[in-house]
Order: sequence, then structure tokens, then C-alpha cells
Amino acid sequence: MSDFVDECGLNVRGGDGGAGCVSFRREAHVARGGPDGGDGGDGGDVWLVADHNVASLLAFRDHPHRRAESGTHGSGKKRHGSRGTDQLVRVPVGTTVRDQDGSPLADLSEHGARWLAARGGVGGRGNARFLSNRRRAPSFAEQGERGEERWLRLELRLVADVALVGFPNVGKSTLISRISAAKPKIADYPFTTLEPNLGVVRLDDIEMVVADIPGLIEGAAGGKGLGHQFLRHIERARVLAVLLDLAPYDDRPPDDQLDVLVRELRAYRPALLERPRVLLASKLDVARYQIPDGALAISSVTGEGLDQAVGAMAEAVRRSRMTEPEPAGEVVIHRPAAEGITVERADDGSFVVRGRAAARAVAVNDLTNADALAYVQHRLDSLGVNRALARAGATEGDTVVIGDLVFDYSPD
Repeated sequence: MSDFVDECGLNVRGGDGGAGCVSFRREAHVARGGPDGGDGGDGGDVWLVADHNVASLLAFRDHPHRRAESGTHGSGKKRHGSRGTDQLVRVPVGTTVRDQDGSPLADLSEHGARWLAARGGVGGRGNARFLSNRRRAPSFAEQGERGEERWLRLELRLVADVALVGFPNVGKSTLISRISAAKPKIADYPFTTLEPNLGVVRLDDIEMVVADIPGLIEGAAGGKGLGHQFLRHIERARVLAVLLDLAPYDDRPPDDQLDVLVRELRAYRPALLERPRVLLASKLDVARYQIPDGALAISSVTGEGLDQAVGAMAEAVRRSRMTEPEPAGEVVIHRPAAEGITVERADDGSFVVRGRAAARAVAVNDLTNADALAYVQHRLDSLGVNRALARAGATEGDTVVIGDLVFDYSPD
């Protein structure tokens, strides 16, 4: 089974908030002690963190669920519950996060980049929070809010300085095994490499990461031969090292190979053709064709021309790095939280109230308690729910939905 995984699903859930406490002071010689119920602690958040020590998404293939710790409940004497611990989920640098319909949410392309994947629930308030001139002995407290939960799609696009691009069996794996410590599978048949391999190449004052990309074939940009899965790993490379086979198994001349590769790169993403490019003519030791103009001839078997090829790649990488802006340090990406109240008309004619504050007011309170119900009504009115329903055209007896609560609308 392969240890490299570049696409997976991930289920994340923030911790639940702790419940607030209903409690009253009980002291000697105090006939009617006031409310002293403490608040529940907030639930922990789930963060995705890009880490260059993580090589693939293998850890999520068989265990896709990640949970943050829930907050603890409040207690008497105004003792508040503790906050749940955040869950830091480490993913490879170059991970793209999408929702289930494919819309991009975050791009973790630098070490240390973070993204809030699931927010923890807010802890419920204890009854001491509801003390007022009108409410001298509040008999209710809020339950903790449930943590956010959802499924995400993770895709990995390798971050490399040089991507080796070429037809199957052109000698990419042999080349990376000669110039680095990488040990890819090597054989004399096409599609030996079915997953990218990374190797680190050191030359004088420069260190560069070289990626051996599985072989491309004609039609790869349209998905043929798992083309999309292979091509996406080229997107982040600074330099493309294009290998042309001087002794191809299918008798395709090197110039024709180059035409096909350029055409596929252009069809997949035209901007790839603007990347610095090093042209290498492989298998010089068994060559049957002339070396194309501008190409460096190499033999990964005998080692001929490898020093010049590595030097050309290093120089291209050095120039590319000089033109890039310096990283700004840790990148923190937040998903903006929707605010405010909106009312939508459902297909069945009911009015659906959306907005976290309104949904939370309904979800965390015990609506069977008369005091709590009065508080919720006051809270919804202060949020502008009644005005929003009136503007939306709600009339007496219409069905209104707020979170899990369904009731008949009354203007009063």
C-alpha cells in the first residue's frame, strides 16, 4: 500500500461549550442568597496548520475524524468552566482546503500557515449573568453551544523548486536517484512512478527540492492517464526540468515529445509555460536521435552531463528565488463569520431566520422554563428578528423556523 496520499476527506468538529450553572448562594444568616451560577467554558477550535515535517495526507486516509476538546460546565459560587483545548491538525505544506462542493476555502502554501477549520461552541452563561432589577432570582441558565462540524476535502500540491516533467519511462526516477538521496522505484516499463517522489539536491551554496512527477502522456490535461492528479504537482514548482528521451520506447522523436508536453501544460494551465525551463536530453548512452537545440545531454546511468544539468537547474532556481518577495512570516487565514439576521422564504412558505446570534439564543435556552422563554423573546426582539419578519411579509399564523425551533408567528 502506498505511503503517499495527495487527496483525502477530513471531518472536523469543534468542542462543545460547557453548560452554565443554576445556583443560589447558601450562607448562614442569609435568607435569600442571590444567583451565583458560573459560566460554562468555550469549546476548543480545530485548526489546520501547514508543517514541512509532514510529507503526505496518509494520516487522514483511514482516520479522517479530528475533534477538539469540549469546555467544562460552570458550577456554584460563580466558578466558571475551563475552555477546551484546541486541536491542531498538521498537514503538508501545499495543502489546499475545499468544501464538499469543491469551492476553495484556504491555501496553506507556507510553513506555519494556519486556518480555522471548525469553531468551538460558546459556553453557556450561568444564572448569575441574568440578574437584573426585573429578574431578581433567575431560575435558568444557558446550555453550551455545540461545536461546528463539517466535512472538508484536502488536496496536496507539492512545493518543490524543480519539477521533472516528461513522458513515462524517460528516466526521471533514475535522474533523481543519481542527484539526490531519493530512492524511487525504477524499472524498464512505462508508469513505474505512480506517485511523486521528492529529493533534496545540494550544490555549493544552494539547496533545492526536486520532484519526480509521474509521466505525462498525450491527453493528460483532459484527465487521461490520471493526468490531473499528476499535473497539479507541477503548479507550485519554481523551475520545470523537461526531460526528452533520446531512445523512446514508442519511437517518438524528442522534438515531438516537447511539442506534446508544451501543449498539455498549456491546456492545463497556460501560466506554467512562463516558468523557467531547463531542457534535458536523457539516455545519451543509448541515443537513437539527435540532441535537440538548447538541450543538455545527460545519461543518468553513466553520469555523463549530470553536473552541468544540476548546475543549470540550480542557477534557474537561484534566479527564481531572487525575483520572489520575502515571506511575511506566519500566515494566518481566517474564514470570516457571517453576522446579522436574515429572513428567507422557504419552498413550503415558511420563514427561515438565519443568523448565529438568533440560532444560539434558541439553541442554548430551555424553552420549557417560563423565565428562559421570556428572556429568549426579549433577546430575539433586541436582535431585530421581529422587524425582519415583518419586512419579509410574515403575517399572523405563518410558520417561522429558527434553528430547531418551529412556531407560529404572531406580531405581538
